[in-house]
Amino acid sequence: MTEKTRVAVLYGGRSGEHEVSLRSAASVVRHLDRTRFEVIPVSIDKGGRWQRHDLRRIAQTGDESLAIPPESPEVRLAQGPDGRAAIVGLEAGAERSEIDVVFPVLHGPLCEDGTLQGLLELTETAYVGSGVMASAVGMDKDVTKRLAGLAGIPIAPYRAFTRRAYERGAVSLDEIAATLALPVFVKPCNMGSSVGIHKVKAWADLPAALADAFRYDVKVLVEQGIDAREIELAVLDGDPPFVSVASELNPQAHHDFYSYAAKYLDPEGATVDLPARIDPDRMERVRALALRAFEALECSGLARVDFFLDRQSGEFYLNEVNTLPGFTSISMYPKMMEASGVSYPELLTRLVDLALDRHRTRRGLKRDFAD
Repeated sequence: MTEKTRVAVLYGGRSGEHEVSLRSAASVVRHLDRTRFEVIPVSIDKGGRWQRHDLRRIAQTGDESLAIPPESPEVRLAQGPDGRAAIVGLEAGAERSEIDVVFPVLHGPLCEDGTLQGLLELTETAYVGSGVMASAVGMDKDVTKRLAGLAGIPIAPYRAFTRRAYERGAVSLDEIAATLALPVFVKPCNMGSSVGIHKVKAWADLPAALADAFRYDVKVLVEQGIDAREIELAVLDGDPPFVSVASELNPQAHHDFYSYAAKYLDPEGATVDLPARIDPDRMERVRALALRAFEALECSGLARVDFFLDRQSGEFYLNEVNTLPGFTSISMYPKMMEASGVSYPELLTRLVDLALDRHRTRRGLKRDFAD
C-alpha cells in the first residue's frame, strides 16, 4: 500500500483573524482525503506558541472551529531528510513526526504576509500557497494596487500613508478631502476579513476612522468609495491557472458594506449570487483581469481576487488579492471553485499536489556556483 502524504494543517496565528482561521482549519481538516493524506493538526496560539493536537479528539468534538487546548504539547518545526520537514516536541523524549507538506490555514499579519512563508522556506518545507514575495505584496493593499496599476489593471483613487507620517503632520486631511469624494473607505493596509475598515460619510468622522485603522497596522489607506457591485473570483494555480466563475456579494441593508460582522457573525449578513449576474462579456473580462492580477503578483497555489464593478461606468476596479482566503463552510473561495466544477476535497488535493510539485522544482535549483 502506498504511504500516505503527511499534511500538517497549521492554524490559529497571532493576528486579528485568529478566530476565522480556527473555522477555516476545521473545514480543511474535515475535508482532506483520508485515503491519500494523514492529517497532523498544529496550531499557533495568540502568544505565538506552536502546539500539536490529537486528531481523534478533534473528530470526536465535531466543532465548527478548532479550539486550541492549552494542555496540548508544544512543538517546533524542524528540517527533515530528503526534502521533508518534521514536527518535534519540546519535551525530552517527545515524539518527532516527519511531514511532507504544511497546509497553512492562517489569515492576517504574521500568517499570510510572507513571515510564515519565510520560516517555511528556511526549513525547506513544502507548503500550500504563495511564496514570500507574493504573500507580502498581496497582504499590503497599497503595494498590491501599485503593481496592479503597472499591469494595466484599473484601481480606484486612493491615498496611503504611515502612522508616523500622519502623526508628524505630513498628511493633510484637507488635501484628502480635496482629492477624494465622500464616501471614502479607511482600511489598514495589512489586514483582511474587513477588520478595522470604516465607511466614512462625513469628513468629521475621518480622524476617528483613521485612529481605529491604525490600531491594526502602521500604514492605512483612504480609498474612494464607488457606487459598485462587489465581485469575487477564485484562482487555482496550474498550467495554465484556472479561474472560477465570478460571484457577487450583496450585503444586507443593515450592513453598510461587507464588514467582518456581515462575513462571519451574521448568518444573514449578505446574499450571494453565484455565478454573478453579469453578461458573458463582462464575465470573461473580469476573469481575465483576475488572472492578470494573479500573475502580476506572481502568486502560487491559490488566490481570491476581489473587484468593484462600477454601476455607472461598468468598469472593474481591483479591490484586493487574498493569497490565503478563508476556507470556512461559508467562505467564497471554495464555493466559487465548487460552482466551477472543483469540489472541496478535490480542491484541497490539488492544492497539496501543487505545493509538492513547486517544492520539488525549487529543491532542484542550484544553490552554489561552480564553473
